[in-house]
Formats: sequence, C-alpha cells, structure tokens
Amino acid sequence: MSEGPVRVMVVDDHPMWREGVARDLTEAGHLVVATSGEGRQAVRVAAAARPDVVVLDLQLPDVSGVEVIRGLRAALPEVRVLMLSASGEPQGVLDAVKAGATGYLVKSAAPAEFLDAVRRTAAGEPVFTPGLAGLVLGEYRRLAAGPPTGATDDSAPRLTERETEVLRLVAKGLSYRQIAERLRLSHRTVQNHVQNTLGKLQLHNRVELTRYVIERGLDDD
Repeated sequence: MSEGPVRVMVVDDHPMWREGVARDLTEAGHLVVATSGEGRQAVRVAAAARPDVVVLDLQLPDVSGVEVIRGLRAALPEVRVLMLSASGEPQGVLDAVKAGATGYLVKSAAPAEFLDAVRRTAAGEPVFTPGLAGLVLGEYRRLAAGPPTGATDDSAPRLTERETEVLRLVAKGLSYRQIAERLRLSHRTVQNHVQNTLGKLQLHNRVELTRYVIERGLDDD
C-alpha cells in the first residue's frame, strides 16, 4: 500500500472514545470515512464508505465484534480489521483473528502505537499488543499439529535460504522495517522477498504466511 492517508472507519459504542480515536486519526493525516456505534449499522455503512481499515471494538450493544468481522469480510473481502478492545482475554483474541481480524490492540496502547498499527494493518501486516502475538502463534501451532506423514512433498515450492529467514521473522510479527534492520537489507528488498514468497506459495497475505511457517515448523529457532 502507498504511504498516503489510510481510509479508516471507527466502530465503538462509546461516543467519547469513538470521537477521540477519529480525531487522532485525522490529526495524523488519515481519512476517517465513517464512524458507528453499532455492529449491524457498521457493516451497512462500510459497504458504502469502503474503508481500507476498520478499527473495531470487540464488545458492541447489538452484535459481537466477531460477527461484525464476518459481515465486513463478506461485504468487503479486501478490508483490514484492527481490533481495539479493552479486553485482552485470550478466547476473544483468538475468535477475532479466526474470523478475519488482521490485528488486535488493547485500549491501553499508546497513541503512537495505535497509529503505527493502523498503518501496518493497512499494509496487511498482523499487529498485536505485546504478549498476544505469542498467543495467536501458539494457537496456529496447535491447529497445525498432526501426525507426521513420513514423506517429503517434492511438489512443495522451493524457498531460498534468505526467503526462509525472512519468513521466520514474519512469523514473529516483525514489521518490514524491523526485518530489514535485523538482516541489514533495504525495506524494498524485504518487501520483494515477501511478495515473491507469497507468489511461490500461492498465499495472499502475511497472516497466511505465518500459518505456513508454523505448519512447516520453520518458526523453530
């Protein structure tokens, strides 16, 4: 995604909080295309407003945030959803991610952390409050666990050593910039490695790459 303003919709049933988040986004140069305090309304409005990112609370008065995520993904398959909730309860986090949320922050996050998360979410990067990334990766590992096949899949795409190294860092939740600094590569080179790998593996985003890494056991140090 370009470095231009992100089109954002804010969904939260607390007016003061909703307005404060919208104000922070606007002051940071983003375009707040809609706000809503109810889940069903949010899905209808988003279909017309077409945001890049929906900042969504987990607890809403009419339907759960998880139901809203499903509705948003059905109406706008390309939309990114960043959960911003007072709760970091594990089951709520996992349910949101499984429904299609790209990231999850608790409301105690600093403004700078939140604004960075919006930008990264718009780029398709999974963003989590510290501690929650490990929870999600652990769940992916549990779901991917199964009896060994004892056979090598010769049809599996061949990744270079550098591509595999980048994938391990993707699975740890590092941003492109952090990966570039760690591997002493340019930001563009890291992006190219990720995009090439997505093409080889026929995957669509970093969340799917993370699942792939864990299923293949590539995240082991």
